[in-house]
Amino acid sequence: MMADMATLAMIQNMLHPVVTTDTAIKPEIRHMQTTDVIAITGAAGFIGSYLAGLLNTAGYEQLILVDDFSPPDKQKNLEGKKYLQLIHRDEFVSWADAHPGTIKSMFHLGARTDTTEMDYAIHKALNLDYSKQVWEICARQRIPLVYASSAATYGNGEQGYTDRHDIVTQLQPLNPYGRSKNEFDIWALGQPVSPPFWAGVKFFNVYGPNEYHKGRMASVVFHAYRQIKEKGSVKLFRSHNPDYKDGEQIRDFIYVKDVCEICYWLMVHQPANGLYNVGTGQARTFNDLVAAIFRTLNKPVQIEYIDTPADIRDKYQYFTEADMSKLLAAGYDKTITSLEDGVSDYVSNYLEKDLYY
Repeated sequence: MMADMATLAMIQNMLHPVVTTDTAIKPEIRHMQTTDVIAITGAAGFIGSYLAGLLNTAGYEQLILVDDFSPPDKQKNLEGKKYLQLIHRDEFVSWADAHPGTIKSMFHLGARTDTTEMDYAIHKALNLDYSKQVWEICARQRIPLVYASSAATYGNGEQGYTDRHDIVTQLQPLNPYGRSKNEFDIWALGQPVSPPFWAGVKFFNVYGPNEYHKGRMASVVFHAYRQIKEKGSVKLFRSHNPDYKDGEQIRDFIYVKDVCEICYWLMVHQPANGLYNVGTGQARTFNDLVAAIFRTLNKPVQIEYIDTPADIRDKYQYFTEADMSKLLAAGYDKTITSLEDGVSDYVSNYLEKDLYY
């Protein structure tokens, strides 16, 4: 389990934009209205279901929720959500073609996110080819699009963690998942015809409610909380890098609430088209993360350090941190939740109560 946690935590990178042709001739923004029909792919998943709840809270109830709804462990993510229709992901493209002009905004968050899945064909089909179909629908029907990229595109961070467009072809993702996400970013940047607005959001280490179904791919917060409740202690990987002490490996952990608020803000304000990092901009250690959980539970900090498995040791990331300057320059001015406040809210109001958002 810990190996999978580390694999998930060890994929974050860099990007930033050069103005594209369609950005220069971008039409006037059509502001979102609560009567709009809004589509969300991956709507039964972690971030997609949280976004649906956030939109409901903001008054948007005409939602088209797209996903594979068959897994029973995803059903609770949809409880209490207000929406117009559920559409299986395999039927969405034909449905959208048959209902032109219906969708006014599109959040494409659905993806195969298992970073331990080494069969690239699976990631290509769901993360690259399907995303191209969604893009083309939005381009034809003039639908603003926010889609999920990933900090996994950054690999070991050789190019840094800045969301510049001129470096995407130089990025070296560590796994097929990150590769599929980066290849779509490259493809999107090269398209002569695009949606009237588009943003590829590069999520860093997201944690928070509605991830319960993710199993081994759930956040470190989720797994560490379970370990503390069951055993009173947490296992973290020992450092094999002399520049870092045990547990002092650093990640950019961001609360799902902030992730969805940024996605919503991008759709509402529609700044320049392109790629945007979605992190806190302030990386923290795993020791900090775990200490915040113990503190919330009023328990003494008990950490055991174990060797990083040899098969992933050479790919293990010791530092990731989102460069958030582009989003801030675009006008995003909401305060991003601190690690301590995010962990406290997640643990106290969701994990301890077994609640969903």
